[in-house]
Parts: sequence; C-alpha cells; structure tokens
Amino acid sequence: MVHPENFDKRTQFIIDNTALISPAHLPEIRLHTADSAHELWHKTEDELQAIGLPPPFWAFAWAGGQGLARYILDNPRSVSSRNVLDFASGGGLVAICARLVGAANVTANDIDPYSRAAIKLNAEKNQVEIAFDGRDLLDLPATQLDEFEVILAGDVFYDQALAKRVLPWFGRLKQHGKTILIGDPGRNYFPAEQMTKLTEYSVPSTLELEDNTIKRVSVWEFAG
Repeated sequence: MVHPENFDKRTQFIIDNTALISPAHLPEIRLHTADSAHELWHKTEDELQAIGLPPPFWAFAWAGGQGLARYILDNPRSVSSRNVLDFASGGGLVAICARLVGAANVTANDIDPYSRAAIKLNAEKNQVEIAFDGRDLLDLPATQLDEFEVILAGDVFYDQALAKRVLPWFGRLKQHGKTILIGDPGRNYFPAEQMTKLTEYSVPSTLELEDNTIKRVSVWEFAG
C-alpha cells in the first residue's frame, strides 16, 4: 500500500530535482528528467542510499528505452488496440509512447516507488492515462499476466543478476503467446542469440550516463 503522504513527498522530490525535458531521440515527448543542472545528477549511489533513495533510473531517458519508444511511435501497429505491459518502466517513457499511438490499455511496472510518482507526472504532462503495477513480476506465473498481449522492455540487460531472472520470465511469457519487444544498446548481458532484430537507431546520449555520446540501439523481438 502506498501512503498518500509518501506519494506526495516523492512527487515533490521529483518536481524539485528534475526539469521538463524532451529526450534527444523523442522531441515530441516531455519528461521530468534530471540533468547536469540538478543535484540529483551528481549524487553517488552511496549518497542516494544515505538519504533512502534507490538509484533513480526513473530520472533519465536511457538509450535502450529511447530506441524502443521511437520504434513504437514509428510503428504504431506494434501496440495499437492491444493491452500492453511496460516492464521496468522507470519514468514511463515507453509506456507513454504506447498509449499515444493507440494501445488499448497500458500498465507500467516498476518496483521503485519513486517510479510510480514519476510515471504519474509524466503521463499527465503527455496527456495520457497509464496504470501502474509496483510488484516484482519476475516470479509470477505467466497465467497471472494473461490480460497483456505485448510486453515492452527498454534497457533491462545491464545487470547480470537481473538478466538471469528476466530471460526465463520472457520464455514463459512467450510460451503463452505474448509478443515481447526489447530496446537494447549493446549491454553486456544481452542474449542476442534469442532475439530477432527489428531495427536500429543512433541515439544521442551523454558521457555521464553512457560510454559514448551516440549509442547504437537495436530493437528486438524475443524469439525464445
């Protein structure tokens, strides 16, 4: 259960520590994003833990998410009139794009409570409605996600432990007929051999977030 006072504090924290910015690859979208002008950008992981804040993945438009979001905007039939789950949604960029191009319903999933507040703010700014699910879905039977037809995942293979949990979950979902679309900028634990490549983009980034100012982001469908 999310207590209203905590939600309000998180919402205010996001407003105070971000600016409304369009991601470089998605000028039609506006997100509450931390940039170099904000103190949040400069805090180390230890400093974040000291103030009780998880790593703020919601505060940045990561390259993999930007690539997947661009693909959805350019290929609306991939989600149009379908029920969509955006896994590890962060600030909700991919979910917002799915809703903008006509997905029937979109649920954003993230275990970070700050993500819930960020997604609400960002959805309102882009004039769409996004449902939210804060559970860890990776151990759930695929039958508990029967309502969804398309699973979206932007940039989820950056961590080995997470990748080891995500991959079998994708496999179970695929066996139940789900379409799984993934945006990835060449992360170390990305299993390309289990994917079908759909397209590729050059996504501007910063050296504070990535190892290059231009990331080659591929969009894939999980083949199993």
